[in-house]
Amino acid sequence: MFRTRFKKEIVAEFLPPARSSKKQKAIILCDGMPSIPRKQPLVEFLASKGYWVFYPRWRGAWESSGQFLEKSPVQDILDIVSELPKGFKELAFGQKFLCSPELIFVIGGSFGGAAAILSSLDSRITKVIANCPVVDWSILREEQIKETSNPSYAAYIREAFGNGYRLSARNWNKLHGGVFYNPAHRLKDLTASKIMIFHAIDDPYIPWKSVDGFARRAGIKIKLLSRGGHVRTEYVVRKYWPQIEKFFQSNI
Repeated sequence: MFRTRFKKEIVAEFLPPARSSKKQKAIILCDGMPSIPRKQPLVEFLASKGYWVFYPRWRGAWESSGQFLEKSPVQDILDIVSELPKGFKELAFGQKFLCSPELIFVIGGSFGGAAAILSSLDSRITKVIANCPVVDWSILREEQIKETSNPSYAAYIREAFGNGYRLSARNWNKLHGGVFYNPAHRLKDLTASKIMIFHAIDDPYIPWKSVDGFARRAGIKIKLLSRGGHVRTEYVVRKYWPQIEKFFQSNI
């Protein structure tokens, strides 16, 4: 596993494809929040399928610089996309890599699922997978009540994760407005054929009916799982990889 830094701020682990293909293809993996970076086995799995794989830390989280949610996480994804053709160096020994993918996919879960959906608005993104995504931040209060009794979610995050997230109450409260980083606000602008959603009916944090309704209104393909809770993205990708790869390859 290699490490690099994009825009002098965003630290990302990455792997080149284990086998070559006619077209360069890249996948950007988006973490949930709060979460501990642990998708390295998934990076290896996807690289074995012939993809460049990039696993960034959000600005303001973990090894990356900045303040969390000062900018939309979608901007992190798009900044990486912009930097790839310029070449990038592995941080430990300075080896330079070039990646000019013809096809770019984004896979994100939960908080990162919102980033995946919104990134699809950019023409450079080919298709996205959103697993148990937040599609409307109007669920925020319900989610917080279940996760913590602390009336200040930002204070809870600072207490529980230390500098893992540099999150101010001001930046967190941007989500309450319903515009910042909110898929529901851009629903009419989405291209349904670029998005596929997975969601479990027994998800205790993100109500499946809200996600199902969002998908139906937008015309997005959704696969509802009968159980699994707030199911891990790695489980979904590995289990449903043939279906996901078919979706990636369709109509391109």
